[in-house]
Amino acid sequence: MNPVAVDLSGRKALVTGGSRGIGESICRLLAGAGATVAVHYGGAKAKADAVAASLAGHGHVALGADLIDPEAAADLPGRAAEALGGLDILVNNAGIYEPHDIKSLDAGEWHEAWSRTIAVNLTAPALIIKGALPHLARGKGHVVNISSRGAFRGEPDAPAYGASKAGLNALGQSLAVALAPLGIHVVTVAPGWVATDMTTAYLEGPAGEAIRAQSPLGRTATCDEVAQVVLLAVSGKADAMTGGIIDVNGASYLRS
Repeated sequence: MNPVAVDLSGRKALVTGGSRGIGESICRLLAGAGATVAVHYGGAKAKADAVAASLAGHGHVALGADLIDPEAAADLPGRAAEALGGLDILVNNAGIYEPHDIKSLDAGEWHEAWSRTIAVNLTAPALIIKGALPHLARGKGHVVNISSRGAFRGEPDAPAYGASKAGLNALGQSLAVALAPLGIHVVTVAPGWVATDMTTAYLEGPAGEAIRAQSPLGRTATCDEVAQVVLLAVSGKADAMTGGIIDVNGASYLRS
């Protein structure tokens, strides 16, 4: 028997922001390992429907929710559990990055950008975890939050993004302790630059070479590399990593 093979047969998973990029890769790996997946989307219904229909196995669903709305965020895991017949795995992947230069925007514009970013990137994951708690399987429940290198190195052009991801790190560590007695494991994954459709404009633009050069590998991470770390985190084979923050940034930023 292959000791690193992952079998998620019978497991039910909700992946926020699952219609594209990292989220789509996570959905595909989870489904490929046997899980039934709820693919959350914000506005891309057709894309989420297509992803759900194309996943390995059967029973997958696409669920829409505007995560800026706290009620929609809180209700999402219950809807997923109802649609899937339970919930074992939650991946908080959805997030937004909105530049908001504190030196150039007026106070109202800056506050609006700050509020939107915190709502989607930090408040929504907290509400989703809370909403998932009655449904997550005891003893084998797994929560993975997708954070960012920006939580550590800062985001001067989008400070709310860096602050939200730093808060997400702290949230994950706090809940890893709080939920351990229930047998629920919480891991945070912190990528650097990842090649996705959202980053194409940056990576193919004038700054692309400099971005790739941030890593001694000379490249960015792939969506599949991030998803593979998530797969290990929910596999049940490495549950002692609960409370951990796992960097996936190609040594572009090293922290002690």
